[in-house]
Amino acid sequence: MTRRVLVVTHGGRAEAIASLDEAVRELEASGFEVALHDDDLAETFGDHMAIARLREGVAESEAVVVLGGDGTILRAAELTHGTNVPILGVNLGHVGFLAESEREDLREAMRRLAAHDYVVEERTVVSVEVRTPGAAEPLTGWALNEATIEKAQRHRVVEVGIEVDGRPLSSFGCDGVVVATATGSTAHAFSAGGPVMWPDLDGVLLVPLSAHALFARPLVIGPRSAYRITVLQRSPVSAVLTCDGRRSIDLPQGSTVEVRRGAQPLRFARLSTAPFTDRLVSKFSLPVVGWREAADDAAAARARAAALTDAVIEADDDDDPVAASANPDRPASEAPHDDARTV
Repeated sequence: MTRRVLVVTHGGRAEAIASLDEAVRELEASGFEVALHDDDLAETFGDHMAIARLREGVAESEAVVVLGGDGTILRAAELTHGTNVPILGVNLGHVGFLAESEREDLREAMRRLAAHDYVVEERTVVSVEVRTPGAAEPLTGWALNEATIEKAQRHRVVEVGIEVDGRPLSSFGCDGVVVATATGSTAHAFSAGGPVMWPDLDGVLLVPLSAHALFARPLVIGPRSAYRITVLQRSPVSAVLTCDGRRSIDLPQGSTVEVRRGAQPLRFARLSTAPFTDRLVSKFSLPVVGWREAADDAAAARARAAALTDAVIEADDDDDPVAASANPDRPASEAPHDDARTV
């Protein structure tokens, strides 16, 4: 049976083109049939990629290899969502939090893919349901990272109401609201001051953006709960909902957005068994030593250097009779003497 891989890349970058050539050579040498996808087919809000998935043969692929940054991986996720096909990301971007391998390890990553030397990790998505005034039926969508509700006009705030499990919690004027998965907690929500959630935490995070309120703290709910965000009728402006920075829909006043844990996770091929803590430290270049500890270590290093210098100087003095005789602190028993003057 022919093994098949779909490769998704950012075709407009020279590095991506060179990496694509190398990846295709490695995969074909391992017996794979390789299909290429380099179109930016951002779907409108909802999930209407069935035709693209069928055309690209995603379901028949063993994996989807992504050459690019997190944005390219989010694009590939539109193809794999709703299937069991894992994504293997090779980072050609900046942070590359979703990627599993770096550019210099491309050949090794392809070799391990061919050898089935990887584990599959599932990442929770959120399902999003939108109801707008006058619409007969709700529109549904999903997000791997986050669903963001933002004001439609930059010079005014949008007034929103927040509910959890159908119960009112708070309302305020703000620039927007980010509802994120654990995976997305290191993306937009992180920049907005939200907490970092470990990937196996099955919760959904909400982070208000510049809220004008006394209570507008980040919230985390469990897998059986749901948020409902309403663009209030009194809001001076409408809003826009965007999922993963790619799929958008307008939200006039009176619209509601319900966000909960999605039923179908996305799958990622993992080559490393290192804990998420190591990935967090590496991707963000975190200083694992605090500034106080660093200052103490520096002071101790200076003290050790000074002691070593003093020891070297004292050793040199011991080897120099003139310097030793000039040292009034040296005991008389250690003073130098001239055997020729001894009577």
